[in-house]
Amino acid sequence: MDSPLTSIAVCLCLALCVSGGFAYESDQYLYRTAEVADSLPLMDARVNDALVQIAATWSGPRDDARFARAVYRELGGLYWVDHIERWANANPAIRKYPQTRFRSVYRGMPIWATRVNYLFGVARSMRVGGVRVGTDKFGHFFSQGLKYYKRHKRGWSDERVFGRGAFAERWIFGKLTTGVYANADLVANYEGMRFYASLFEDDVRSGKPALVGWSEDGPVIARPFTWTDHVTDYWDEALNPGPMVPALEKRLHARMLGLCDAARAVPAAYSSPEDDALWERYEKIGLKDARHMQFTSVCSL
Repeated sequence: MDSPLTSIAVCLCLALCVSGGFAYESDQYLYRTAEVADSLPLMDARVNDALVQIAATWSGPRDDARFARAVYRELGGLYWVDHIERWANANPAIRKYPQTRFRSVYRGMPIWATRVNYLFGVARSMRVGGVRVGTDKFGHFFSQGLKYYKRHKRGWSDERVFGRGAFAERWIFGKLTTGVYANADLVANYEGMRFYASLFEDDVRSGKPALVGWSEDGPVIARPFTWTDHVTDYWDEALNPGPMVPALEKRLHARMLGLCDAARAVPAAYSSPEDDALWERYEKIGLKDARHMQFTSVCSL
């Protein structure tokens, strides 16, 4: 599966099916000390505006599933690039890191290493709640998160829900097409599931009531949403790397070695003080251990 011919065939097949504006992965390896304004207020406002609009235009009785679908239609959407992701990419007020689609840590790597990223490039990266995040993660949050949530509501066990997500990450939404089993994608999926649950359930985020209450007149927004309830350092691909095909890991490791002087100068920008706690929290959702590809290991920080 890791041969150059197989990788090229996969990429060409996807190129026939996917828009050229699409990007699978993101790059949080370069420019980690760049000064980029935090977009948390703008991203919070986008979600809160959507929730208020859905509640204000509601008609009919309480229907949690219908409300969740309305959120998905407003902020998620059909693959490959969700509404909120397109909005974030196009909004000049949301400052991005200097990486662009074809100027990233993967630049110059062969197609059999980077696969679809060779054709489509990478998603832009931004800062949300102090965390470096690829815009692709917000699509995972709203679209894959809804799938996780609906499966849970149908009575699936955690093991089955997370197993389905891990299967997708091994194949068309992950390692087969990008060369990476993206642990950070799975974290965003899981947090999206928690978001949909928190619309209607108390204490999904400990100590916080549900986002939405219901009255005789329909839904009422009970509290504001904030991304800080969901975004953690494990949304950052460099802090939460996943297993890669050998051709990609070898080349990315070499690029990371070239960044070690910068990492040693500002180690806090290249590591997470919460790494152990985050691994313990999220390992159950299908993460695969590739922490040997963290800067702390590659650069011996």
